[in-house]
Amino acid sequence: MFLREALLPLLLRTIEGYDIFTRFAKVFFVSLCKGDIMKTIHVGNLTIDGSKLFLIAGPCVIEGYDRTLMIGREIKKICERLGVQYIFKASYDKANRSSYHSFRGPGLEKGLEILADIKKELQVPVLSDVHDVTQLAPASQVLDMLQIPAFLCRQTDLVYGAAKTGKPVNVKKGQFMAPEDMKNVIGKMEEAGNPNLAVTERGASFGYHNLVVDMRSFPIMRQFGYPVIFDATHSVQLPGGMGSTTGGQREFIPYLARAAAASGVDGFFMEVHDNPPEGLSDSTNMLYLSSLEGLLKDLIAINEIVKKDKAEGLQKQ
Repeated sequence: MFLREALLPLLLRTIEGYDIFTRFAKVFFVSLCKGDIMKTIHVGNLTIDGSKLFLIAGPCVIEGYDRTLMIGREIKKICERLGVQYIFKASYDKANRSSYHSFRGPGLEKGLEILADIKKELQVPVLSDVHDVTQLAPASQVLDMLQIPAFLCRQTDLVYGAAKTGKPVNVKKGQFMAPEDMKNVIGKMEEAGNPNLAVTERGASFGYHNLVVDMRSFPIMRQFGYPVIFDATHSVQLPGGMGSTTGGQREFIPYLARAAAASGVDGFFMEVHDNPPEGLSDSTNMLYLSSLEGLLKDLIAINEIVKKDKAEGLQKQ
């Protein structure tokens, strides 16, 4: 109570004259002191209300039905053991490639057929990227959640059109955008009357061929009222860092993921493969399937501490 009614106004007045802090610190302190309230969203048969972590995971791109299904089945088993809500993901088309000759996937029609079969087999919601408005109608017939890639998050027709389908939408924050500017992206989707929205942090450009994750983005975007997701695998990319392909630093995934959990994210996005070096896309930054369960156990434990501290803080107010 003292922090909210006395210390918070003092802190805000103190930093008012410092532009480098004003933009972020106001939102950060307000988030910490008020306690953020997340809207409940519905994705397929899942109700996401902040009570437990959820995971969006699968291979980067569809690599044939059998292998893609196998990866999804193993992830589902892990999530069931740990009590994590699971949304399967795999791209039918990787439109944003470094090279014209890079593998893109089976394409819209065949890819959606495979995703429909995987959805039926696994009985979990499925997600994939949509790249232009012509894909929205067929994709929304199969997918339980549409995803807007980071590079396309400012494309008004695509963002609004995805929300207008009535399907839940996860939009990734562009590597070139400040977290508070994502409020405008959320606003475009709200104009469509869609309450089932989520926003994902996937790193910010830091010079050439590098990304960094600003942990302040999580409480900032949490103020929008929707679930905030951390993309732990794309955040360790080195964009274009291998000349004709993107590089990555898979070894840093656990460190960034644990930091994000401590910052209070609601869910995680991870591209997972049984043998990433064999992967046909993002082979350097996908997580080994064998590493997933141990990492999720860490994230669950950290999340429980964060929720406990937040609950105790609210009780004292």
